[in-house]
Amino acid sequence: MNATGDEGAGGQVAQCGIAVMAKASAAGRTKTRLVPPLTCAEAAALNTAFLKDIAENILAARKSASIAGYMAYGPPEAAAFFRENFPSGFGLFDAWFPNFGDCLYFAVCELLRRSHRSAVVLNSDTPTLPTALLLQAVNLLAQPGDHAVLGPAADGGYYLLGLKRPHRRLFESISWSTSLVAQQTLERAREIGLAVHVLSPWYDVDDARTLTQVEAEIASGRSFDVAFQSYGAFHTAELLRSVFGAQGLAGRLRAAALHKDGEESRLFSLKFR
Repeated sequence: MNATGDEGAGGQVAQCGIAVMAKASAAGRTKTRLVPPLTCAEAAALNTAFLKDIAENILAARKSASIAGYMAYGPPEAAAFFRENFPSGFGLFDAWFPNFGDCLYFAVCELLRRSHRSAVVLNSDTPTLPTALLLQAVNLLAQPGDHAVLGPAADGGYYLLGLKRPHRRLFESISWSTSLVAQQTLERAREIGLAVHVLSPWYDVDDARTLTQVEAEIASGRSFDVAFQSYGAFHTAELLRSVFGAQGLAGRLRAAALHKDGEESRLFSLKFR
């Protein structure tokens, strides 16, 4: 794989390009919905851990299929962050537009422009996504004919969209960051007569509840979906252990609740002193 990421394991242009829609880690600007229970610095570090795990998951899938991995990143000035933190074999290109649909569409077009026969855009919030689901998407896209592959997220969005042609309509009139995204994308596909293979759902980690969920999944080894083996997410696991210690996130939440109760009692006492 060269510095541009175009090549697969065999040295030829890979059949499928997979681009992670990645935002550079910056305290106070990354994963802010996880603050609290995390601090701004911890949330930024978790973003980096997620991205590293997802990159390594793509490399794991690459052992079984003709895949090239990319970071479709933003903001544009963040190239150094991605060069320093990710494998040299990963391609980099910035995909930074005010509308998220434009970011996704540009990434799809860029992958196809690089002569990959299919393009997959992948979110950056699913560190335990099973490698088998990535391979399933790649194998479905390798079948004849124009069609799409969609991996729905448990919150109504999608974690993955795979295409063989750049269908602009799939990214238009979508209520991004809502529970309607996957439904509306399927509606757009029906409008243009594009067949869609729907994968098994997985979950995004984007709030305290799903952070608890991923911590429990990693600690227990029990997959979100028993039909699949979840990816090990080494970097995420290490980060969560270092941040929360033996008590885990539940311990921090208990401590935060006790602190809040203590502050409320203190203010009540001062008010009526």
